[in-house]
Amino acid sequence: MISGEKKSAVIADLAKHKKDTGSSAVQVGILTKRIEELTAHLKTHKKDFATRRGLLQMVGQRRRLLQYIADKDSNEYLELIKKLGLRR
Repeated sequence: MISGEKKSAVIADLAKHKKDTGSSAVQVGILTKRIEELTAHLKTHKKDFATRRGLLQMVGQRRRLLQYIADKDSNEYLELIKKLGLRR
């Protein structure tokens, strides 16, 4: 789990308006932070297969959300992946 401060920072950075906490872009940002933390965890705990499964599910969810954003608005998609440092 990511800390509340990190989650709030991601929401503030990606929100489209003041009360935006659940848009697709915000969800992708939160998933990206969780994926980064789980990746660091798995580098030290190589045999934690339950966490690995959860990580793969999060990566799939993020991929589906990014595909939705790309289908809806390609410019928003390009800005989002650039802001989060993701590759295409």
